[in-house]
Amino acid sequence: MGGGGVAVRGGTTVEQRYEQFYRYGPYTFLGIAVVMAALSSGLVGMSHADLYAAGILASAAGALQLWWGRTRSGVAPRARAGQAYYVLRTVLGFALCWCNPFFSVYAIIGYFDAAVLLPGRFVRAGLLCTAVTMAGAQSGSGMPPASLTNWAAFGALFVLHASLSLLFGNLAAREAEKARRQTETIGELERTNTRLEQALAENAALHAQLLVQAREAGVADERRRLAAEIHDTLAQGLTGIIAQLQAATSTADADPSLAREHLDRAAGLARHSLGEARRSVHNLVPAALEDDDLPGALTKTVTRWAERTGVRAGFTVTGVVEPLHDEVGATLLRIAEESLANAARHAGASRVGVTLSYMGDEITLDVRDDGRGFDPDALPPYSGSGGFGLGGMRSRAERIAGTVTVESEPGLGTAVSARVPLVHRG
Repeated sequence: MGGGGVAVRGGTTVEQRYEQFYRYGPYTFLGIAVVMAALSSGLVGMSHADLYAAGILASAAGALQLWWGRTRSGVAPRARAGQAYYVLRTVLGFALCWCNPFFSVYAIIGYFDAAVLLPGRFVRAGLLCTAVTMAGAQSGSGMPPASLTNWAAFGALFVLHASLSLLFGNLAAREAEKARRQTETIGELERTNTRLEQALAENAALHAQLLVQAREAGVADERRRLAAEIHDTLAQGLTGIIAQLQAATSTADADPSLAREHLDRAAGLARHSLGEARRSVHNLVPAALEDDDLPGALTKTVTRWAERTGVRAGFTVTGVVEPLHDEVGATLLRIAEESLANAARHAGASRVGVTLSYMGDEITLDVRDDGRGFDPDALPPYSGSGGFGLGGMRSRAERIAGTVTVESEPGLGTAVSARVPLVHRG
């Protein structure tokens, strides 16, 4: 009962049907009531005065409906115009039922739109007024009740109508409140969806930005890798070649066979450096690790370095030797080569010791010399854009979650220690 049904069903088709009912229903009910009253005028004993009064009142009800049909589209729910229309229609329905009880067919419309037209605090009053009209029309003698029996019937019918109208009115109010909450929930969900779409759009833009940054970072990382590989292969190889050529030049007259030996070493270094440069470009493991494990590759590297530089060098392995991932082996080999190159170039050492230690879940490489040493704190920080000495070794180790530490003092030699996770070959 009441207008709660519109909000309860909420579907577009149902709303359209209710709209048609509120627009054309009163005309239909009034027309049926007029026909039934005309046909039953003799049965209910309508006088000529009742007929004239009913005609005037029915015309007034029709005019009221025409006015409301033109006005209602621009009237807000529960506005004063709607309240006035409901009160006038209820009064006309009561008066028509006084003339003929069959006009209750028209008066019953008051049950359907009380909640739509009246404020919440007046809805019950409107329903009770309609209940009075309906009970009087159904009491058996019309209005007013003619006998005590008719009054008793009127009272019983009024209680029945009032109870039913209030019951259905409360149910309609609850459904309307439920519908209002559903509408608010739907609105909140729509707003949440809008915010979610905005967040997804922002995430898509952020994802695209991250992809660009990842590509740029990958390019920069590859450039750093190639620069470090070139330093560890070409630069060191060229340095060795120059040293061998200088030695050959200085001994060419005094000892041609020794000079030839230096030239052969220079040629060997050139071939080795060229091969390593090609492998670096293709991101392959060093040639020394193709046929040997890391201890074997380090043994050959230390031996060749000692022969080339004339510095006494030793290599030691501790722990149980295990197969290593190619990246781990290549990293430690390059760090060892760079440490030995630094010892030959800067330290002026007479002895170098290299130790490879397998210690459970990690592996360490220590390169110690008895050279002139230096102050590590006096070195400029590694920026990634300059040389690739100690900073380059640290960068290599960090790429595989390792660390490089340097201990040195002027006159007390240098110790380079690389510590990386022991990752087995897949």
